[in-house]
Amino acid sequence: MIDGWQRAFVLHGRPYSETSLLLDLFTESHGRIKLLAKGARSRRSQLKGCLQPFTPLLVRWGGKGGVKTLRGAEAVSLSLPLSGLSLYSGLYVNEVLSRVLEDETPYSSLFFDYLECIQSLAGLSGSPEMVLRRFELALLGHLGYGIDFLHCAGSGEPVSDSMTYRYRQEKGFIASLVVDHLTFTGRDLVALAERTFPDADTLRAAKRFTRIALKPYLGGKPLKSRELFRQFSVKKSPNLMVLPNDSE
Repeated sequence: MIDGWQRAFVLHGRPYSETSLLLDLFTESHGRIKLLAKGARSRRSQLKGCLQPFTPLLVRWGGKGGVKTLRGAEAVSLSLPLSGLSLYSGLYVNEVLSRVLEDETPYSSLFFDYLECIQSLAGLSGSPEMVLRRFELALLGHLGYGIDFLHCAGSGEPVSDSMTYRYRQEKGFIASLVVDHLTFTGRDLVALAERTFPDADTLRAAKRFTRIALKPYLGGKPLKSRELFRQFSVKKSPNLMVLPNDSE
């Protein structure tokens, strides 16, 4: 990699003044950063085509304060080909990162988890659910969310496939006869620990868990990507309403 340049992806961009863009980038060594791309929207700008989500970039920047200035950017390759369900899933991943990552905090390993996620989405022909669940679990780990899926938080004993365990925030899973949206089977927990989901039941349980676990980080503000996907789903099929990480 060229000295002074960083690998990056655009998470989000919006117009700033008549000719500029305000960018939210995810970089390999500096995490999430906000950059002002001066003149990027002008007709003669060479940056107009490359500053798009899902395009692998090399970027450099300068300046002080919360918003730095983009000094250069070039596409490493063509934009990853996301469309349909994969596109809306990618937008969901980008929005989650924009919401949960602190500014200028390194997440080098997460950068490669993100790259693997969008590459997998680009190559999908079916459901994106498993790709999303694996990425969400990886993200939680990078955020410092440590939880033992394989042992009962009450007794310390290994979880049993046939027993049910109720999730308690900051404590873990405790054996319980109560069955509600916070309850998971031992089989569900093993699947979460291994990030392998052999059937629809364990995949639904994983979706339910990551929604619960991410909620404190995301806050109460709705995700725009879910609403976009809802509109897409209704347009394509009135009966298709499975969002990337919506309620069951």
